[in-house]
Amino acid sequence: MDYRKVTAIVRPAVLEKVEAALQAMNVPGVSVTKVKGYGEYADFFKPDWMAGYARIEVFVGRHQADETARAIMDAAHVGLEGDGIVAILPVETVYNIRTGTLCEHEMWE
Repeated sequence: MDYRKVTAIVRPAVLEKVEAALQAMNVPGVSVTKVKGYGEYADFFKPDWMAGYARIEVFVGRHQADETARAIMDAAHVGLEGDGIVAILPVETVYNIRTGTLCEHEMWE
């Protein structure tokens, strides 16, 4: 299995739309974390410049990675600074904690 991890940082206001897009694609699993930071957009009205975002992480097969990233970008696009970023990273191995075995999920192919 040739895995990829798609990580996106998006505005909290678009999170439900992104989740719906990923579910429509039958992505096998999604993790969402509340994060804060700054990059293209910084909140200069706060002493630390930090703004709130949502981090989405998805493990998919190599052939599904670009399609997944595009679905996230389409759903998260507002057209303003701070819309977020998407990164696709190679993954060497994924284990199932419950069984202790390598993950071989057909949907990830």
